[in-house]
Amino acid sequence: MAETMRAVSQDTLGGPEVLKTVEVERPEPGPTEVLVRVRAAGVNPTDWKHRADGGLLGRPPFVLGWDVSGVVEATGVGVTLHKPGDEVFGMLRYPFGGGAYAEYVAAPSRTFTAKPAGIDHVRAGALPLAALTAWQAVVDTARVRDGQRVLVHAAAGGVGHLAVQIAKAHGAYVIGTASAPKHDFLRGIGVDEPVDYRATDFAEAVKDVDIVIDAIGGDYGPRSLRVLRPGGVLVSLVLSRPAEMDAAAAGVRAEALLVEPDHHALTRIADLAASGALRVGIDSVFPLADAAKAHERGETGRVSGKIVLTAED
Repeated sequence: MAETMRAVSQDTLGGPEVLKTVEVERPEPGPTEVLVRVRAAGVNPTDWKHRADGGLLGRPPFVLGWDVSGVVEATGVGVTLHKPGDEVFGMLRYPFGGGAYAEYVAAPSRTFTAKPAGIDHVRAGALPLAALTAWQAVVDTARVRDGQRVLVHAAAGGVGHLAVQIAKAHGAYVIGTASAPKHDFLRGIGVDEPVDYRATDFAEAVKDVDIVIDAIGGDYGPRSLRVLRPGGVLVSLVLSRPAEMDAAAAGVRAEALLVEPDHHALTRIADLAASGALRVGIDSVFPLADAAKAHERGETGRVSGKIVLTAED
């Protein structure tokens, strides 16, 4: 293997134009790590937010990206789960283990699990961060149960459309907010009750909800408290904490979630994807060198599903 690789890096904060293709040293897998040849890397809103203001990463230079689907090239000492040649997918440690916008990544072996059968690298690369966020919100934090009513905000978005399907796979009745042109998409992924947030105040139109998944923030959290049943839970996916005191006064629970790697949950997600119960929507695909164009597309706010970069030869 070559000692160097292509990666997309940035030396300053700013717009998509700061993303540049550079040649850097190829990583080596340490103990319990695997070296993965990246075939596809998902693009998420957190990517362009970190590109613009540094977020939790601070000042550049850094290589963005946390979603990976690819092929194991080499393993470090102590690795038993994967062998060279295995097709795997996974999420790098968020936020400090980024680097998926590259031809290779080295990461702990349990960051990855086998790529879902019948799913190509583009769709597998679109899944990890968004699907793990959705799983950890709906299943681990909210503890969804059969027959519950779940409200998913931004239900056509990267996390939202997967949260819808995970909730449906657990027997929930799902309400989803999105603009009217996206309602056919919502019905196609199982939403029982689409709500056009532009024409309708969801806080007036929706009631008796057990779980709210909020990927928007702002006043959506406080307003969502009004639609919850006593004992319900609001899970916020933005970094600002939800109104916990207001939630307690209303007899509900409010939690703020930051996604983390989880081998067991990722394996469950792979099983759902392989069975067809979890389908990731692909908005657009760009080559690695066009990462800036991918970010431009993402920042239009008109994306349904996921954007993916490919790092093929």
